[in-house]
Amino acid sequence: QVQLVESGGGLVQAGDSLRLSCAASGRTVSSYGMGWFRQAPGKEREFVAAIRRTTGTPYYADSVKGRFTASRDNAKNTVYLQMNSLKPDDTAVYYCAASVYPVPTSDDFQFWGQGTQVTVSS
Repeated sequence: QVQLVESGGGLVQAGDSLRLSCAASGRTVSSYGMGWFRQAPGKEREFVAAIRRTTGTPYYADSVKGRFTASRDNAKNTVYLQMNSLKPDDTAVYYCAASVYPVPTSDDFQFWGQGTQVTVSS
């Protein structure tokens, strides 16, 4: 079973960038489809991006496509979410997740980190 710990959140201004990290232990990130989700206050959790288990290639929600980049570093056993051109609407707690499915949908994740807060001021 994998354990996930996110880091890298913070308070930034609109237009700034942040890079979130998700360090895994117990199992390798290449053993899972990896994902990023976010939850804003009063809203449901939202899929942001995921990385395919076998190829390591990412796919994205339309709301972040072109601004966010998900990646995986097998040597560091870590996945990343590079967030550029941040908007106030990106404010949320961001969660890293792992799935036993190779190309998981948003409902297919079994393991979760504790989350990291991202706040974007206007």
